[in-house]
Amino acid sequence: MSMMKSLLVPSMLLALASVSHAENTTTPKKASRPASSHDVAEAVSENQLAIASRVLTGQASCEFNQSVSVEPLSGHPGAFKVAFKNVNYTMIPEETTSGAVRLQDKKAGVVWLQIPSKSMLMNSKLGQRLVDNCMQSEQRIAAGK
Repeated sequence: MSMMKSLLVPSMLLALASVSHAENTTTPKKASRPASSHDVAEAVSENQLAIASRVLTGQASCEFNQSVSVEPLSGHPGAFKVAFKNVNYTMIPEETTSGAVRLQDKKAGVVWLQIPSKSMLMNSKLGQRLVDNCMQSEQRIAAGK
């Protein structure tokens, strides 16, 4: 029995080594890169372009002295670059039943919601607000602030 164990252990080690080597020789995955304006491949419909015309652009002042920048994405009608805490999101308008303006970066799972009195940035994957009570000048006027 001990002779069998002494033969079994080295053969198991050899099998494990060959499996480990096979796993390490697979082709490496491409490194992921942040979304850029070149990643905007989604066609924007006429309805989305109509929504885009209602998006407030510029710097929005938010709670806790934070800010969000919303700018049209050059060369991509209907698309926007939304920047928060040194992260840029490429967003496309989405239709809503409430009439609120909703921009979404589906890849990142981030949503910019704009209503007349305020805007907010949300992580839809986690169901959490990233920042709230954002107001651009038009919203401050509407809110009477």
